[in-house]
Amino acid sequence: MSYLVYVTAPDEELALDLARMLVEQSLAAGVNIVPGARSIYRWRGQVHDAAECLLMAQVSHEALPAFEAAVKSMHSYEVPCIVALPIEAGHEPYLRWIRENSRPPSA
Repeated sequence: MSYLVYVTAPDEELALDLARMLVEQSLAAGVNIVPGARSIYRWRGQVHDAAECLLMAQVSHEALPAFEAAVKSMHSYEVPCIVALPIEAGHEPYLRWIRENSRPPSA
């Protein structure tokens, strides 16, 4: 199984740094960056309104734990948004590409 992993970043610079690192380390087969998101959220009892970038990464099941650890180690947020959505179906050659290009560090 593979995942589409949703991550947010406070700006495009961190989003690009995260995406490059994840792909270069083969923790994600690819990452789509969507700038211009606006997030309304509650943090420490207050409502915040902030600009963010969204990252959508294609990650194999095997690489997911290392992917999460890498994002947490580099992210500026105390609690980064990392949500893995399972890919139930899709174009098989594309799903194979994800599996072949997203591997844990020891693979």
